Amino acid sequence: MSSDDSPNVPAERDRRDAVREKAQQVQAKQSRARLIRTASIGAVVVGIVAVAAVVVTWVVSSSLSQPQLSPTNVTDDGFVVTTVTGVASATESGTVDDEAAAQTLEALPTETPSPTPTASPTEKPAVDIRVYVDYLSTGSHDFQVANVQQLSKWVADDAVTLTYYPVAMLTAKSNGTKYSLRAASAAACVATHSPETFFAFNNALLTEQPEVDADGYTDTELADIAQARGVQSPKVVRACIEKQEFASWAKAATERALQGLPETKDVTLTGTPMVFVNGVQYVGSLQDPKEFAQFVLTSDSDAYYKTPSPTATPGETATPTPTP
Repeated sequence: MSSDDSPNVPAERDRRDAVREKAQQVQAKQSRARLIRTASIGAVVVGIVAVAAVVVTWVVSSSLSQPQLSPTNVTDDGFVVTTVTGVASATESGTVDDEAAAQTLEALPTETPSPTPTASPTEKPAVDIRVYVDYLSTGSHDFQVANVQQLSKWVADDAVTLTYYPVAMLTAKSNGTKYSLRAASAAACVATHSPETFFAFNNALLTEQPEVDADGYTDTELADIAQARGVQSPKVVRACIEKQEFASWAKAATERALQGLPETKDVTLTGTPMVFVNGVQYVGSLQDPKEFAQFVLTSDSDAYYKTPSPTATPGETATPTPTP
């Protein structure tokens, strides 16, 4: 009996050893697969992180290397009107009142009695008018519509120096399109590349103003308005407007105005329009051109009487005043 059972023992052991070896091989194969899978996932993650780092570095370096564009023909963030060509001086109803505008212009004194017998200035001081405007501000619209006729005539006759300061205080009031900011940037584009048409473009944006809380004009439409006003280098102006090249400048200029206005005594921008005549803020009616003309006349007279008396020039001897 014992001789018959003995041959089965080695066979059974061999089978167990074979099964164990097979299991070890399968386990080793699975371990290698897990290692390869883990390594692959790690490589992919590292690759993604590396690509993200490259993209971020490129974006940051590009933004740092790109210069902050600023307009030319600008003084203290304002644009001086050099010509009034292309502006149809019309009231809101479409009628032109040239006679009224001429009368207000003639009201500006060309000759005023000398404040003292010896003070006879040969040249009247210039009237300096500065206007801060937001192209979505209804007040800015009202002031421009009411005064565009006499402002045009005063500039054309060299009676005043007129400067506009585009700001963007109502950027959040255009359904997310940032119209105020884009319009101010567009105005800077025209003032830089076609300064002779700035007043016409500025007037169009103010008198043909979109409603508050509306989308406002698109950049393409702003470029169309500029081209319709006869800008020089229309392709350059269009590219400047559509790329919003001076948007960063307009934002910074607005922030500077909120901190303080140049040539004023601690005055900051609190709303638009803000109008100054010879450094004095106008607080009268925005829709009454006669009231504004009277304010200009008064400011001009005050400036005249503050003019110092002439002094002797080098090489001349001042005439002594007789004493009693």
